[in-house]
Amino acid sequence: MSGRRVGFCLSDKKRRRMNLDAFAEFCAVHGVEVVEIDLTQPLIPQGPFNVIVHKLSDVIVEAEHDSQSQQLLNNFQSYVSTHPGTVLLDPLPAMSRLLDRFASYRIMSELHNSLRGQPYPHVLITVPYCRVQMLTPTSPGYFCTDWHICSPPYLEVPSAADLSSIKQAVTAQGLSFPLICKTRVAHGSLSHEMSLIFSAGSLADIHPPCVLQSFVNHGAVLHKVFVVGDKHFCVERPSLKNFPSGPCDRKTIFFNSHQVSKPESSSDLTALDEQMPCLPPLSSQAVATLVRELQVQLGMALFGVDIIINIHTHTLTVIDINIFPGYEGVPQFFSSLLSHIKTVLDKQTSACPRATSSPQTTQTAGGSSAGL
Repeated sequence: MSGRRVGFCLSDKKRRRMNLDAFAEFCAVHGVEVVEIDLTQPLIPQGPFNVIVHKLSDVIVEAEHDSQSQQLLNNFQSYVSTHPGTVLLDPLPAMSRLLDRFASYRIMSELHNSLRGQPYPHVLITVPYCRVQMLTPTSPGYFCTDWHICSPPYLEVPSAADLSSIKQAVTAQGLSFPLICKTRVAHGSLSHEMSLIFSAGSLADIHPPCVLQSFVNHGAVLHKVFVVGDKHFCVERPSLKNFPSGPCDRKTIFFNSHQVSKPESSSDLTALDEQMPCLPPLSSQAVATLVRELQVQLGMALFGVDIIINIHTHTLTVIDINIFPGYEGVPQFFSSLLSHIKTVLDKQTSACPRATSSPQTTQTAGGSSAGL
């Protein structure tokens, strides 16, 4: 990999969280130069790049209402389109989709269709039998013996929705209380501000555009799956405690998901009120199957999946997909990321062996393409 240049285009916050300086030193030992990209400056003099690793979420979101951010995004897209040999981790259209929870929840809700026909592993759980399939909590035969994957019923609430239409839609879509409310935009500090809604009357507390999702009791354990190319890692985090099913007169609970589900989090919302039976371990085969399918659906190499296990049915329930997450608790992140970069570059080299010294003229083969 000697002589290869990898550009990183990250916000200051992401750069610090990732510890980019340490990663650059790690790469240098393996013959890879890491270059920090400054979007405010022309990109051509900063290149060439064999690979660009980026998280342009801030710029993509702000570009919708800020001309300066739109210009920065246009400059970046122009560079990528005129340098097709530069591999982009990850493609901008894929990242844009996951910034919109309306779009990402549609992907989650369709997983049962795309997973049909794949070889399913078996988990020994002593509960009544059903086939492996996508189910909602209201579906007949929701209890099962074989593991299966689902996502909770959800509702897209557009900006113009009035309270009456929201209440009707919640009933029509088969959502069950309590509901968890999340902002439509899945980025920025506001995206972590969520609420638990316990009755139809409390739907007045939501602020569209947003998504409403049936809350699934899961024993206050969140499984975060971090994906890096062909590798993935599962890390347990604290999560919301169990709540009684069905509507009640409890007031809406507003909370910040970072304060609930970070490794060091300590909150009354994560403290279980009752003795919890042991949940089965997360099926490694099930997670691997899910990750492979999401990689196909998303066309991405760096993402995270939030999974919970239903305490009643032991169903693997996908509740969110995240762009280029923090990888906290994954000590192998540096080596895994460099390994994926090497795999992408090897594919690039084998596709165009005569052009290995010129990223501008190399066509990408496999991995994440720079194409828009």
